Amino acid sequence: MNSTTTLIKSHRSIRKFTDEAVSDEIIGELIACGQAAATSSNVQAVTVIQVTDPDIREQMATLAGGQPYVASAGAFLVYCADLNRPSLACQSKGGEFSPGMTEHFIIATVDVALAAQTTVIAAESMGLGICYIGGLRNKPAEVAELLSLPDQVYPVFGLCLGYPAQDPEVKPRLPVEAVWMKDRYDSAIFDTAVPAYDAHVREYYLTRTGGNKDSTWSDEMKALVGKESRPHMQGFLHDRGFMLK
Repeated sequence: MNSTTTLIKSHRSIRKFTDEAVSDEIIGELIACGQAAATSSNVQAVTVIQVTDPDIREQMATLAGGQPYVASAGAFLVYCADLNRPSLACQSKGGEFSPGMTEHFIIATVDVALAAQTTVIAAESMGLGICYIGGLRNKPAEVAELLSLPDQVYPVFGLCLGYPAQDPEVKPRLPVEAVWMKDRYDSAIFDTAVPAYDAHVREYYLTRTGGNKDSTWSDEMKALVGKESRPHMQGFLHDRGFMLK
């Protein structure tokens, strides 16, 4: 429809980067763009930690499941949901922070996602590539310790930023009719939309891998939601004071 929508729909995850660093000026501008995103009740429950120490970045790459681009990207950011800062503001005015509210946890996590994605769009508009790193939640306690995170703060995901050294195809998404409903939820839409999408995804993987990957979206969902996924997160979040009530 316009240059912005074209940019948004051209998003790819980049996992190979040039050696060029991303300047502090650009990082600062990108984080400022993220701050401009919507935030529930102006809580602004986002803290971004840029990891510059090469040793810590190597450890992060290992903790994320052995993802080398965490260490090699031009910059690596860790996006944290932060209720510590608003709790301190509350107490500075004589209030008593109410810890463990599930609603506050949702607010903070959504704030992080909105800020990060706004940052990503800004980064891609500058010619940078990105890759989200949810693998940090494989070892969240270790990540929190490395970053000296206090209670009421948890690492939601990492973000690799850098100048792309690859040009992958755009991965196909579900057709709009599979996610756009009017007035009520209708699962019947999936009877035709999902099989058609599965065929599209299968063709995409076969082409991209030269026939080495034969999979569909439904196959991937079977592997993901058909088993427990990071069950340690519940205990970790509880230990850090989240979702107690």
